[in-house]
Amino acid sequence: MPDDLTSDKQGQIPTNLRLLYLLEGVAKAGVPVTPSALKDTLNLPKPTLHRLFHTAEEAGYLQRDLDGRSYSPGPRLRRLAVNTLSSQRVRMVRLSILRRVAEEIGETCNIATPDRDGMIYLDRVETHWPLRIQLPVGSQVPFHCTASGKMYLASLRPAYLDRFLANATLDERVAGTITDETLLKAELETTRKRGYSTDAEEFMDGMAAVAVPIYDMQHRLVSTLSVHAPLQRLGLSDLVAKVDLLKDAAHELSELINT
Repeated sequence: MPDDLTSDKQGQIPTNLRLLYLLEGVAKAGVPVTPSALKDTLNLPKPTLHRLFHTAEEAGYLQRDLDGRSYSPGPRLRRLAVNTLSSQRVRMVRLSILRRVAEEIGETCNIATPDRDGMIYLDRVETHWPLRIQLPVGSQVPFHCTASGKMYLASLRPAYLDRFLANATLDERVAGTITDETLLKAELETTRKRGYSTDAEEFMDGMAAVAVPIYDMQHRLVSTLSVHAPLQRLGLSDLVAKVDLLKDAAHELSELINT
């Protein structure tokens, strides 16, 4: 049981907190977990544990993984996480960092978080140029052909990446989209080694982008920081030259969410 959890006199979690602790345990694991995997952590009887998982699944806070036995955060828990990160005080500081980076680079910068079917834009600071790509906060973009999405895929354990690729449809959005699984895996391996991802006109014609990871205290990717621009102003090599600036800002954002 986590050190900061309060138990009653019998060493059990208070009834009104059991579901919260279960959701916390699933979120902390970072991978799909079975009820038995949390049995010792939560110190609850097996029938109680299964009942709590079932309740959380029915309410949309958890969802079953492909194996039918393990669970991961469901849509309501993911929305809760996004809304928590968007709380006013945290968001004020986060936007100040994002705004500073956007002004230094002179192009639109985004923070995106992974969802079940793609990356969701959590925050965005627009460029002042009249020519810009319109992707407002809340927009969802694909994993396989965007800088933020490829950064997330590169962070996955090999087994989970293979599972995703085995079931994903790598749609051709534009002529430059990587739709071959082998080529995409090679691109993700390159991304993993260099610590940043690129979008070389893979999502939209005439647009390039780069992204870097934002980590939690367990060094797990929770979101990405990216910048994109039309090629009329900046080419991919110009954006890659800004990677160190992005990484420094991502480190600040990591410290913010881990405080």
